[in-house]
Amino acid sequence: MGVFSRFLDIVNANINSLLDKAEDPEKMLKLMMQEMEDTLIELKSTCADSIASKNSLDKKIQETEESVQRWIDRARLALDKGKEDLAREALVMKKQTVETLRELKQELTDKEDLVSTCRENIRQVEEKLAGVRTKFDTLRSEGARRTRTGSQTRTAAEREDAYENRFSQMDEHLEKMGGTYQNYSLDKEFQNLEQMDEIEAELASLKKEQSKGSKS
Repeated sequence: MGVFSRFLDIVNANINSLLDKAEDPEKMLKLMMQEMEDTLIELKSTCADSIASKNSLDKKIQETEESVQRWIDRARLALDKGKEDLAREALVMKKQTVETLRELKQELTDKEDLVSTCRENIRQVEEKLAGVRTKFDTLRSEGARRTRTGSQTRTAAEREDAYENRFSQMDEHLEKMGGTYQNYSLDKEFQNLEQMDEIEAELASLKKEQSKGSKS
């Protein structure tokens, strides 16, 4: 069963109803806590991976934005040197880079949504786990049947420490983290023509801009 399927089972579970049907409520609560802890580990690992991907995308976006500006500067340089064809090629590259930037930003938005969902899932499981642990402690304090005795029995404080230790490293990790190819077609031919019109318009704008600069 996948981690998100288990997550749904956990948050949708009616704990009281399950306990009413259980032959050994204490044992059932222990199994629930174990399942929730295991699910939390997987959820936090998934969240950490998503945060790492998001951070990587942030860096790529910054680099791509710099690349866009670099192609604009190169187009201007080519015009200064009287190389209009080279300036045109630079603007074509700039347009392609802008499209890549758009795709990266959309991917970043999707990744941010995923991270937000992961954090909310973690919160819900932690809340559910806290409720189960409270029931477990209440059950034991009322003298419910125990499946472990003597040294095998852990106090509520010991379980709390074990739980915190189990997830502390994962939480620290989370804090630290905080072009498709298309078939050539007639449609593609017209897209290229449309793009060249845009390139020519931008080239003309650059030439006009530089002409004004040389007169001032």
